[in-house]
Amino acid sequence: MQGMQTDDLFAGEPATESPIRPDLPGADLEFYPRWISPELASDWFHALMQDGAIAWRQDHMMMYGRRVAIPRLNAWYGDPGFDYSYSGIPMAPRAWSPLLRQIHQRVGETTGETFTSVLINLYRDGRDSVAWHADDEPELGRQPVIASVSLGATREFQMRHREYRNNGLGVFKIMLKAGSLLLMRGDTQSNWLHQVPKRSPKNVPEPRINLTFRKIAARNRPCR
Repeated sequence: MQGMQTDDLFAGEPATESPIRPDLPGADLEFYPRWISPELASDWFHALMQDGAIAWRQDHMMMYGRRVAIPRLNAWYGDPGFDYSYSGIPMAPRAWSPLLRQIHQRVGETTGETFTSVLINLYRDGRDSVAWHADDEPELGRQPVIASVSLGATREFQMRHREYRNNGLGVFKIMLKAGSLLLMRGDTQSNWLHQVPKRSPKNVPEPRINLTFRKIAARNRPCR
């Protein structure tokens, strides 16, 4: 990677297969298991893992009356003025880096969507996780559109219907490998929750970067 220019990170064979569209009631999903080549996914991952490439932050949240560290690092990048908040944590966007801007453009070309921002998560090993939730913050509008790019270690992505106890639907699982792209839109966030569960660091010793591109509905919305 030493000496590699940003433009070089787009050398590599792109995915050619059509997306998989899981048949989940009340969800609109498109999954590209091999959106980019393994070589390109590795190049992007190592470029983003370089010191200073991403301004990672360790956020905290209140849980059962205690202030605890969120089990992952994150960063918020995007167009100026598109603030965001989740779990009571306000985030103002940092400017796109050249690499993030080019990944952003490529995601838009594949999905046909125009994204304003990206929330980047770093799962340092299997102990890092995200609990059951929906990406349904008011900033994302009535039908949020989320495009999730995975780099690094493979992690299990689980989905559970909000009424699963009443409708008999089980947990839907997708293995998010490096170079995959998952698009969620429509009423997905209204009807379904998702999580990335903890795993033993013996089974998942390597880090994973997850870039979740989002549309913020209004510019300069104050963070809650």
